[in-house]
Amino acid sequence: MMKLYDFAPCPFGQKVRIVLAEKGLSYEMVHIDISQGEHRKPDFMRLNPYARVPVLVDEDTTIYDSTVIDEYLEDEYPDPSLLPAVGASALRARARLFEDFADNSFTPQVGQLMVEMFKPEAERDANRVARLRQSIERVLDYLNHELQGQQYLANDFSVADIGFIPRILVVPALEIDAAANRPNIEQWLKRIYDRASIQTLEGVTAEPLAGV
Repeated sequence: MMKLYDFAPCPFGQKVRIVLAEKGLSYEMVHIDISQGEHRKPDFMRLNPYARVPVLVDEDTTIYDSTVIDEYLEDEYPDPSLLPAVGASALRARARLFEDFADNSFTPQVGQLMVEMFKPEAERDANRVARLRQSIERVLDYLNHELQGQQYLANDFSVADIGFIPRILVVPALEIDAAANRPNIEQWLKRIYDRASIQTLEGVTAEPLAGV
């Protein structure tokens, strides 16, 4: 059985767990408590020299980095597919670009806002909060535009959507309404929330944790 070394609140681990759930794959989750520094222990660093979760071990194959793990799962367990069909090169590229965009321009910014919002109000950096909110709202406006006339970001549900889900689930707790004046996102979220892989996702929290 596959093993997933993960920390439940980690959004990148959540990405992988959504993919595993969508594909109906069984695995053992090995809890790595980042808040206790377990990701820096020698045994774990032998699995990932970057000392980050998630890490997937499938028999003799060890993979780290959520995007690389998702690619591996797609190659090794292609049914159901979470990328557009082989041959639809432009659409496959679109899905990968959205996943990368989520990893670099949405997930970190939401995490940084979580850190600020978790501080006592008197200790928050108001300018930083405003900048982060503006950045997140811009991404949401962009997604709303890109969803025009589409159910999902790359036609069918794919890694393009999955990349955004872990952090878009927590923005309401940060006083951001992703669907406000964004009808395409509103309908997209309804479809997202209906998926069993999202309904059973564990560890989603708006509380920041060191190293995540």
